Amino acid sequence: MQSGTICNVSTSLVMGSTRARIAIDAMGGDYAPGEIVAGAIRAKAELDVEVLLVGDEEQIAASLKHHGSSHQVEIVPAEGTIEMHEEPLSGLRRKPKASINVAMELVKQKQADGVVSAGHSGAAMAAALLRLGRLPGIDRPAIGALFPTMVASKSVLILDVGANVDCRPKFLEQFAVMGSIYSQYVLGIDEPKVGLINIGEEECKGNDLAIRTHERLKENPLISFAGNAEGRDVLSGEFDVIVCDGFVGNVLLKFAEAIGEVMVQILKEELPQGLHGQIGTAILKPNLKRIKQRVDHAEHGGCLLLGVGGICVIGHGSSQAPSVFNAIRLAKEAVDHQVLARIESRVALAASQTNEVD
Repeated sequence: MQSGTICNVSTSLVMGSTRARIAIDAMGGDYAPGEIVAGAIRAKAELDVEVLLVGDEEQIAASLKHHGSSHQVEIVPAEGTIEMHEEPLSGLRRKPKASINVAMELVKQKQADGVVSAGHSGAAMAAALLRLGRLPGIDRPAIGALFPTMVASKSVLILDVGANVDCRPKFLEQFAVMGSIYSQYVLGIDEPKVGLINIGEEECKGNDLAIRTHERLKENPLISFAGNAEGRDVLSGEFDVIVCDGFVGNVLLKFAEAIGEVMVQILKEELPQGLHGQIGTAILKPNLKRIKQRVDHAEHGGCLLLGVGGICVIGHGSSQAPSVFNAIRLAKEAVDHQVLARIESRVALAASQTNEVD
């Protein structure tokens, strides 16, 4: 083990650094810890962020050594991980020192500003709720995912994409407020346009949830509600934030990931073969790279869990180093732009202006 690789966390974190400190669940994901460590090392080097690798000391140290002894990355010991086949709550209780529990505890104790995990998503959500709790005024946290759109360099934030299968109108209204804040302060959109997933543009369309939610969003002065968003509108770039229940959102997320993979595969198959194909590919390489960056879910890094008392990014189970790097970037941006404090302030303002009616 290289000298200086493993540091005492409590000693190193009280030195007054203003850089975002992100706890990484190094044991979560299909390619842990190697790819997780690789992504964390790159993030530390390129994002000016402190990373805390949480998990098995020996395995993490071996991965660090593999990438070179010059990387001074802190390791926080943990014991075990929540496996994908385990029920989240029972797994967290049986393994109090599991990497995701320890990572969340670092945020709770103010030793880290955020958590990134590519492990069991249900366990990450449950650990966040148990350790960090909900923000005041938020009934249900939501998972937000950034989708590419037909407008260059523009993404749309969709939430919820899996945390809440069944929702009430006020939950979706809270999602809209949280999404607007993230879109405004992190994505730099002055007045984010909010849409509600529905089967038609008209106010009278949809089920009871959609109709009642539409009424609440239309009357909320803290958001810019642009109306219903049909399926064809999701990736149009017309909306900046789109809200829906977690059942619909998760279907959209998985479908969008598949579409991205299909597009890349079709491009590969349709390029000419032989010498002409090689020449054409060489000419188009910059364009193909940009296409992949726009449609590949790995480029977005993961999904934000908004509404809990800490910054949490949940990555894809198959995350490799580029995805981990981008997940850490997402977490850092949320920390730097004080997303938690802004959500608390906006929700408190909303509560003071409206009477809660369900």
